[in-house]
Amino acid sequence: MNRAWEQEHLDQAYRHIAELKVRIVRQRAIVKYALDTGQRSEMAESLLDALEGSVRLFEKHRIFLLSCSGSSSASVAAQAGQTQSLAI
Repeated sequence: MNRAWEQEHLDQAYRHIAELKVRIVRQRAIVKYALDTGQRSEMAESLLDALEGSVRLFEKHRIFLLSCSGSSSASVAAQAGQTQSLAI
């Protein structure tokens, strides 16, 4: 793989992660509203679980891309730790 292609995919993974985190915040508010108002929340909670699972998968994919790009294992570990500190 060439460097430009790798960087493009890594950038895309970062964008997907950021977008998912925004959606998760919104979905948490929807779940809270449903619970606070006595409405059914099963579907909203299910979607929230799916979004949270998706962000975890994209974070793993990002780590994979970093490891494929020839980054040192220390760099990959640092990136993984950074993700954990940014967890929602």
